[in-house]
Amino acid sequence: MWKFLLLGVLFRGTLAQETETDGQAFVDEYDAKVGVLWNENGKAAWEYYTNITDHNLEVMTNSSLKMAEFDKEIAANASKFDYKSFSNETLKRLFTKIVNIGFAATNDSDQLKAISNLEADLTGIYSKGEVCLESKGCLQLEPGLTDIITNSRDYNELLAVWKGWRDASGKLMRNKYTDFVKAMNAAIKFSDFNDTGEYWRSWYETPTFEQDVKTLFEELEPLYVELHAYVRKRLKQKYGKEMFPESGHIPAHLFGNMWAQQWSNIYDLLVPFPDASSMDITSKMIEQNYNVTHMYRVAEDFFMSIGMEKMTDEFWQNSMLVKPDDRDVVCHASAWDFYDGKDFRIKQCTAITEDQLLTVHHEMGHIVYYQNYKHLPRLFRRGANPGFHEGMADIVSLSFQTPEHMHVIGLLDNVPNDADSDINFLLKMALDKVAFLPFGYLIDQWRWSVFRGETNSSNYNQHWWDLRCRYQGISPPVQRTEQDFDPGAKYHIPGNTPYIRYFVSFVVQFQWHKALCEVAGNTKPLHRCDIYKNTDAGDKLREMLMMGSSKQWQDAMEAITGQRLMSAKPLVEYFDPLLKWLKEQNKEDNTGWSASCPSVIPTPQPLSAGSTLEFVSITCFVLCAVFAFLNTN
Repeated sequence: MWKFLLLGVLFRGTLAQETETDGQAFVDEYDAKVGVLWNENGKAAWEYYTNITDHNLEVMTNSSLKMAEFDKEIAANASKFDYKSFSNETLKRLFTKIVNIGFAATNDSDQLKAISNLEADLTGIYSKGEVCLESKGCLQLEPGLTDIITNSRDYNELLAVWKGWRDASGKLMRNKYTDFVKAMNAAIKFSDFNDTGEYWRSWYETPTFEQDVKTLFEELEPLYVELHAYVRKRLKQKYGKEMFPESGHIPAHLFGNMWAQQWSNIYDLLVPFPDASSMDITSKMIEQNYNVTHMYRVAEDFFMSIGMEKMTDEFWQNSMLVKPDDRDVVCHASAWDFYDGKDFRIKQCTAITEDQLLTVHHEMGHIVYYQNYKHLPRLFRRGANPGFHEGMADIVSLSFQTPEHMHVIGLLDNVPNDADSDINFLLKMALDKVAFLPFGYLIDQWRWSVFRGETNSSNYNQHWWDLRCRYQGISPPVQRTEQDFDPGAKYHIPGNTPYIRYFVSFVVQFQWHKALCEVAGNTKPLHRCDIYKNTDAGDKLREMLMMGSSKQWQDAMEAITGQRLMSAKPLVEYFDPLLKWLKEQNKEDNTGWSASCPSVIPTPQPLSAGSTLEFVSITCFVLCAVFAFLNTN
């Protein structure tokens, strides 16, 4: 660990004065200096994530450790102020954020380095995992394995890819993850938190947060149960009821998604009314010769139409929008803020598909948030809470995916208005928005339990599947043991990205959508509202975005909705026509599933000629970033 210059006379030694004027001067100088350091740190991380080399890893790691040393030094100086007695609430809030430095508070620099190295090891295992299939060769997650899990309808091929990815990723990181949890929990105690989960939840500034999200999930669960019953029935028709356990669960590899978190990729198996209007956006994009740049221009046009700024020149010059052929990169899509007010970037290995077009809008939504709070002190350049940033990134999808909008931008020939087409549309939206809810909720239920010590290395996988069976109604398609570590097959576990933010975002985006549609004078059902080209709605949204994290999230929520609490009601209202239809479809069936995982897992059919015969998991250890500036789903 090396020394570096402190920030001028205000940061040297014991402060002689503690007035609010001195405090303001302190944070002003801090803001200028931290902007330089965050910019350097972000660029170091960017270089590694877009060019995985040992040299870039070393530069990035050293930058992160330098940043941690800086945070600790400045927090010590800030704590010499009697900032809690300041009358200026904004100044008091800035000092509170400066002092609360999380893991950097540890008095053991080797401990910080151990955390950095372990996180890099874990993310490296994930990033370079490969599955070798006899019929298709060795494939990484993106794009090869994802293409198969998305498009294949062969039960056995899906099973090979599903199990192969877990062998190539999570199974290889189990012991390191145990060490990682121990190191983080030990370090976070220096910031007076009992464990890492408590620290993460503190970002929501709500003492009842854990109970609040539980209540929201329970309000939304009946909608999910009906969707699950309908999907289960249709998948049984496709694969045969003998492949489904009697417990009511659905095998986890059949959803067109590696983690069964969103199900829209199997919409072709589930479409309620095949003869009614159904949007095939990917085919239209290909027919119209869409390219990657055009996809980003379409997203930019949406945001500009409601009065937001265009993307900066730096965005177009510096972003990585396609996967390069000449080097290894981390393809997991993310948006980046370099804290200079103009350099904002997206890193994405973009493909020409409807799903990727939505991801483009999602990541650009993050950029729009960055642009709207760029005037604030850098410590306030965050979402009002982590879920707000993800909610902003997703809110545009509720307008963008409407038939009305798809027609306006030329990806749908006609706007359907019949009831059957409406149900088709709502089901497709539910396969993204409703199917995700229990997954978004349970990830951190598992992780908080691990941080608390309630779940440990003796029952990691068992508790993981207890939660997935209980909340999602899905089950493992093959036997799982404690030799496996299936949580590690999802990026956000090795990447150490808190996940409850996504559940929060899926709730609040519907609250915001309803509020913006009311401002826009919408008279259609909520699920057919499109705020495209409505600057009144844009002005209301901007009012919230410009606040950043300068105030508690309840104030930001009130600015856009007039309410101070999260509510599940707008989401339920949005899908109410579909819920009524699903209940009618399911009235002759048993809905729900056993709270426990099935004791007997159905045996897959023998592999036929031409099917996948075997898979071998191969993983290379390429170290990844420690404190990267990621905002992803």
